[in-house]
Amino acid sequence: MSPEQQLAHLTAGSAKVLSEKELLEKLRLGRPLRVKLGVDPTAPDIHFGHTVALEKLRQFQQLGHQAILLIGDFTATIGDPSGRTATRPPLTRDEVLVNAATYTDQAFKILDKALTEIVYNGDWFRKMSYEEILKLNSRVTLQQMLQREDFRNRLDAGQEIRLHELQYPIMQGWDSVEIRADVELGGTDQLFNILVGRDLQKEEGQPPQVVIVMPLLEGLDGVRKMSKSYGNYIGVSDPPQEMFGKLMSVSDDLMDRYYLLLLGEARDPSGHPMDAKKTLAEKLTARYHGAPAGRAARTDWDTRFSKKDLQAADLPELSITDLPADLTVLSLTAHAFKAAFTLEKSNSELRKQFITTGSVQLNGSKLTDPNAPLSVRPGDILKLSKKHAVRFI
Repeated sequence: MSPEQQLAHLTAGSAKVLSEKELLEKLRLGRPLRVKLGVDPTAPDIHFGHTVALEKLRQFQQLGHQAILLIGDFTATIGDPSGRTATRPPLTRDEVLVNAATYTDQAFKILDKALTEIVYNGDWFRKMSYEEILKLNSRVTLQQMLQREDFRNRLDAGQEIRLHELQYPIMQGWDSVEIRADVELGGTDQLFNILVGRDLQKEEGQPPQVVIVMPLLEGLDGVRKMSKSYGNYIGVSDPPQEMFGKLMSVSDDLMDRYYLLLLGEARDPSGHPMDAKKTLAEKLTARYHGAPAGRAARTDWDTRFSKKDLQAADLPELSITDLPADLTVLSLTAHAFKAAFTLEKSNSELRKQFITTGSVQLNGSKLTDPNAPLSVRPGDILKLSKKHAVRFI
């Protein structure tokens, strides 16, 4: 690609670029750009929302630029205050390193590991003297820090802000100085931190990094950002059939957004939306589980829902001996969701959204009375929803 073509490709789907002119100038230098994405491994697993910036980093990598995955083994012990209404609970470095191992394993399902430079910011922060830290702090004013919306909101609400939280943007900015980043990627909530990096690079005589912030990905509900706490997420480590099924539940509008942000491409507008959604689900399932798993998940979906042949489908199996005593439609439905799909649903939700609506079926017969007693036999199939069904053994 020419620099102009690269610019159009690399800025597609972004929420803000500061600035496109600067990025084009850097692309015209004719050398690989050093593109930084910093991650704090505060949890062992990542979901598709976390992969939006990783996908953008992959696009840079595919064009021959140097992808730098910065592991915040030091900053994660402090906790990024971005978007937070309270101080994050502290983590030990050992906890962070355990999380980092699984986090990077999942990240390298997107990035080419052999072409990715991995750095740890503890390598420089743990060597800094207190005098050096004070000198670094002197470059930023308290007024600058309090311009952050999340800090200002907490202050206005009378909520505490710990002094170590004010250090976080400075540390993230210094990371960019240490690795001489040409570009830094992040979510929209990282804009303030990345801009601090630009300022510190200028003070150090370095060309300031270009800022590319990506939008926060909506979850399966199409409204709130993808989050485990909202239960609207798709985990990178979700089993293939579950991942495929979750993707098939998204709206057509959200499907277009997932194509752009998760695959870096646009769907074919001439095709049928259902076929496009199956292709999206297959491609993403294949990315995290391999092409055979992606094809198998699509075949299984067609068997279960297009052909409605649950008997021939590869379903999760539940042992009859593990079922709760005094079985009812409600207790069986709750057990099946939790045991087969690790989904915790309230009794109210089960009654209103699944049982009384006729979604729950045993061997094709609807079970609409939550309190009705029930017995099952080996080979029976319980359909819970359009995308969840189990077989008893």
